[in-house]
Amino acid sequence: MKTVKWGILGLGKIAQYFVEDLLKVDNAELYAVASRSLTKAEEFSNNFQAKKAYGSYEELYKDDNVDVIYIATPHAFHYQNALDAIKSKKAVLCEKPIALNAIQAQEMIEAARTHNVFFMEAIWTNFMPHLDKTLEISSEKRYGDIKHINAEFCFKANYDPKGRLFNPLLGGGALLDIGMYPVFLSLKLLGIPKEIKATQKQAKTGVDMETSIQFIYPNGATAILFCSFDKTTPSEAIIEFENATVKLHSRFHQTDEMSINYNGSVEYFNFNYRHRGYNFEIQHVQDCLSKGLTESPKLTLDFSLSLMKILDEIKTIAEASPLS
Repeated sequence: MKTVKWGILGLGKIAQYFVEDLLKVDNAELYAVASRSLTKAEEFSNNFQAKKAYGSYEELYKDDNVDVIYIATPHAFHYQNALDAIKSKKAVLCEKPIALNAIQAQEMIEAARTHNVFFMEAIWTNFMPHLDKTLEISSEKRYGDIKHINAEFCFKANYDPKGRLFNPLLGGGALLDIGMYPVFLSLKLLGIPKEIKATQKQAKTGVDMETSIQFIYPNGATAILFCSFDKTTPSEAIIEFENATVKLHSRFHQTDEMSINYNGSVEYFNFNYRHRGYNFEIQHVQDCLSKGLTESPKLTLDFSLSLMKILDEIKTIAEASPLS
């Protein structure tokens, strides 16, 4: 496999974590980084030995040596950043959520298909061994069908009305930032629910501080999902099958630990990730590019669009049922 030259767009904390893993992936090269501040780009480049540092995103789009761009800007900018990169014929890995709403996501997907370039949402959980194991157990019906999922992702966040978590102009709110992980898990394992119930508690800025969600499925299965910036919890996922219970340990979206309780006996798994976990999706993107694919068979664009549509629906329902 040839070396894949990566460009990083947006140089915050998530970009730093991503690059730390990128540097440990075979055939991956940190080629260029871009920020709206050249000083920030040069500092990031010096810290991680990137070949190029750009003080504008446009310079990154125009660099013919860049094979794929990872977009790590705040949620509100994913739409425009991705469209600009796609129209420049660059492969794109866009940090989750793919967009602010399904209308934006649809346009981004159509642009990628029109320009025939690779495009994928960066839901790193989708490529981790603990999720692969869970999907294997589910698809083989080893313990029967799934009857119920209980999943949460919560942490106590410092309230900053201008920060990305609480600022509506940056796409703030618990649902889009962390609630999408429990929703993703339920969609991945059980598909699209027939009924959605949701309530939310709002922050002073109007975004959701926390959101409670219930999914009801045609076969009678249910899911209780929760996200919050107002409290810290273990953030585990419990998947109840007919004959066993699978637990994805804290924090479930990135854990390397899971356990299965079957007939009173508990089997533990520890996958001992060598890195933070971004390496799995990075390797997958490189595999797709080496095969000339424009879409991941493991995380399709249609799946990302369905996820965004469900998040839209949850938001609409929850906003109509605010909690004091």
